[in-house]
Amino acid sequence: MAKLLYERPLITPLNTGMTNKFGTRTEYRPMTHIDHVAVKDLLQEFGSPLFVFSERQIRNNYQSAKRAFETRYPKVQFAWSYKTNYLDAICNIFHQKGSWGEVVSGFEYKKALKNGVPGDKILFNGPDKTNEDLKMAIENNSPIHIDHLDELYRLTEMARELNKKPRVAIRVNMDTGIYPMWDRFGFNYENGQAWDAVNKILSNDVLDLIGLHCHIGTFMLAPSAYGIAASKMSELALSIKRQHGKVIEYIDMGGGFASKNTLKGAYLIGADTVPEISEFAEAITSAILNAGFDKDELPYLYLETGRALVDDAGFLLGSVISNKRLSDGRRATILDFGVNNLFTSFWYDHKVSPAQEFGMHTENSVLYGPLCMNIDVVRENVSLPPLNAGDQLVVHHVGAYNFTQSMQFITLRPAVVLIDMKDETHLVRVREDNDSVQRYEQVPEYLKPFKL
Repeated sequence: MAKLLYERPLITPLNTGMTNKFGTRTEYRPMTHIDHVAVKDLLQEFGSPLFVFSERQIRNNYQSAKRAFETRYPKVQFAWSYKTNYLDAICNIFHQKGSWGEVVSGFEYKKALKNGVPGDKILFNGPDKTNEDLKMAIENNSPIHIDHLDELYRLTEMARELNKKPRVAIRVNMDTGIYPMWDRFGFNYENGQAWDAVNKILSNDVLDLIGLHCHIGTFMLAPSAYGIAASKMSELALSIKRQHGKVIEYIDMGGGFASKNTLKGAYLIGADTVPEISEFAEAITSAILNAGFDKDELPYLYLETGRALVDDAGFLLGSVISNKRLSDGRRATILDFGVNNLFTSFWYDHKVSPAQEFGMHTENSVLYGPLCMNIDVVRENVSLPPLNAGDQLVVHHVGAYNFTQSMQFITLRPAVVLIDMKDETHLVRVREDNDSVQRYEQVPEYLKPFKL
């Protein structure tokens, strides 16, 4: 009989609370304050609904992630993912902490430049870089992460025309055991596309290949997948050194680390199932350190994580409009914010807390937004106390993607407030009004007059 393999036990914290037939109850306590600032005061001063960000939480998240990687690897550089949240105030918190910028469009690139990020500290990703974007990146000496061959050919041609040697990396996709595999972006590792792109770049000596980039997925729950990816990226870097004598300066592992949100359909809450960032750090750094690099040629490790650093620092505050009973008897509560402000409600069961004290009686409810669309559902089922019109709510972990994907649909976008390290509030984006939308419209003269 074969001897069984030994696997050391792990101790992980559990945060389970009272349960019902729908799973773990997570709304047990009200949330009356955010960083010692009363929710009711925030809504009274800035209006409802309202996005609120905690600067203290952002800085703590960044410091924890930085410590997790720098205690395991000697050369680490974070680059803030602008698409996750490109509010200038949020971006600048990360830049103050030493984070570079990572962008995926000319729009984001210009925002980073305007925020004062040096061009050589802006990583330019994405499949849609125009010639204007590429020229801007070349002139600012930014690392350009090439996504496909057409971009490679255009960049080569532009480099000759400008008589400059752009610093580039290639994006690599690969099989890490997570399916469906993200192979839409970049060059595949297994079928040789990545190696073909490397040879094309190094054969003409027009571009300076300085790095390798990958981004294997989003809301990843398997640190082991990052270990596989880091091993393959390291092997590619070492092959480049062996065959071309070219030392790769950095390996960019992208982002995709999960936040503590709860995915729809999950049995346990995200706080119990999402790996700690230290687990991702251990998998990535161990793979690179064990790959066989010479000590003086160890590549820099770049990280573009966004969601895991900002999601739990953002809150959406709102108010109850009304209640009703659905035809099947369920309680339905209509709120003054919906999927136009909370896009991630399509794939997360966001924790929702009343902003005022309540009794022990709770009822399973559906939370709807104010939009005249049946898909405007904030939570399909949530255990909450009976809420009356005018009562206030706090939605947790909304800092990633919700503002950048919010839209003026039926209602306008709310204000955004930042609570600083001294618990003082700052309006970082004003509430939109009709002029915010209509200022960009133009009506032909012949359409202006009409009679009804």
